[in-house]
Amino acid sequence: MSVKADFVRVEGEAAFPRALLGGVVAIGNFDGVHRGHQSVLETAAASARECGAPLVALTFEPHPRTVFAPAHPVPRLTPAAVKARLFSALGFDAVVEQPFDRDYAGLSAEDFIAGTIVQRLGARDVVVGFDFQFGARRSGDAAYLAEAGRRHGFGVEVVEAYDEGGAAVSSSRIRTLLSEGEADAAAHLLGYRWTIEGAVGHGRKVGRTLGYPTANMVLDAPELLANGIYAVRVRRADGSLHDGVASYGRRPTFDDGAPLFETYLFDFAGDLYGEALSISIFARLRGEERFDDVPALVAQMDRDAALARELLAGAAPLSALDEAIAFSKMLYRPPAD
Repeated sequence: MSVKADFVRVEGEAAFPRALLGGVVAIGNFDGVHRGHQSVLETAAASARECGAPLVALTFEPHPRTVFAPAHPVPRLTPAAVKARLFSALGFDAVVEQPFDRDYAGLSAEDFIAGTIVQRLGARDVVVGFDFQFGARRSGDAAYLAEAGRRHGFGVEVVEAYDEGGAAVSSSRIRTLLSEGEADAAAHLLGYRWTIEGAVGHGRKVGRTLGYPTANMVLDAPELLANGIYAVRVRRADGSLHDGVASYGRRPTFDDGAPLFETYLFDFAGDLYGEALSISIFARLRGEERFDDVPALVAQMDRDAALARELLAGAAPLSALDEAIAFSKMLYRPPAD
């Protein structure tokens, strides 16, 4: 599996490149790009290889459920930049991040097909999951899409459900596992280690006084991950990889403040403030604890670091995608002020 060096990310209302017209288009939200999604994406990739057509993913930003219930936004497993990076690692030529608002949600199923699939993307073939629904009030489904394809001249392939252990692989199932600290079980369903991206900010700088200076990040969805100590692998913007140990939580020994993801990079010395990092989570070592004094905390941190080093030294890639994402270029950009 190779990463596309010329991968195109079409954001917002940006023009769709003419060179990608006539492609095979996989459509879905694809939050998590988990093994169930990968069955759809791999089907699209096989079709594109067979006919020599461009390979394109069509997804929606923000997540449609967030548009309909803004007071309860979906905790995103893969924000747009991470999702794009995964598509690139899967060999896609482009992702189109279609702006989704109530006006777009109000389009009829036929208008979505004519305006987006036919006019904007000029799709040769469309690949969707068995439960794909679209158009106002979800009036369109896979059967409707297939019939429309016959009228408009594009092919349609519908991929059946992918299950694991008798249960469907779903984004909600993975969210639950992460919130329970089951990072390894979540990785099994994802097919790669769950990865977060963000810019390093300033903390209280307590870690450096303990011999463990940390790179601090605020998670986009703080409720998504259980508090605790994690073995992690970090990719810097320059492409270098560093193993480390991270603490996620409220620091009960000190301030019991807002949740923060604090990562200590092994065998590293330097200033990371403001730098974007990609952090893959390998395993949860333990839950967050409050210690009676600093020496007890430092002694536990030493044990955590030793355990993380041992675990990471013996870790092998879960899949070709897991290996590819470790070496793929970050597409993260800090949010606008």
